[in-house]
Amino acid sequence: MNKTLGISAAVALVAALAVYLYSGSPDRNGQDSNRASQEVGERLVQVAMPTTFSETAQIGKRAYDAVCAECHGDNAAGRNGMGPPLVHKIYEPSHHADAAFLLAVRNGVRAHHWNFGNMPPQQGLTDADVKGITRYVRELQRANGIE
Repeated sequence: MNKTLGISAAVALVAALAVYLYSGSPDRNGQDSNRASQEVGERLVQVAMPTTFSETAQIGKRAYDAVCAECHGDNAAGRNGMGPPLVHKIYEPSHHADAAFLLAVRNGVRAHHWNFGNMPPQQGLTDADVKGITRYVRELQRANGIE
């Protein structure tokens, strides 16, 4: 009985911590994740830009700007009421591997970390486009301490 109670308490603690870290906590820049006071479309996080981008990331930025920025914002900073920031600890490589970006574009994503609704599949992007977009986002993440 005590062992079951201990395991239950540990599971509840881990679940509470996960909810705190991924839904109601300040974002990676220490900003309040309560977006109610922001205008729709407003940037959600500040993004420090790297001094240079690789050639692949430069190509990826063009594809990102054409297809992704409408919802995920300029430089992947997110847009209030539209799409989450990709420069965020939730999207670090250890939690969302590069393949997750390809799957998101191909299949869409069921909302699970944010309250923006489901992301539909994206049309008109090749696997090479998504590879470039992913490289662009990863280089932005590294410049912002997300690795």
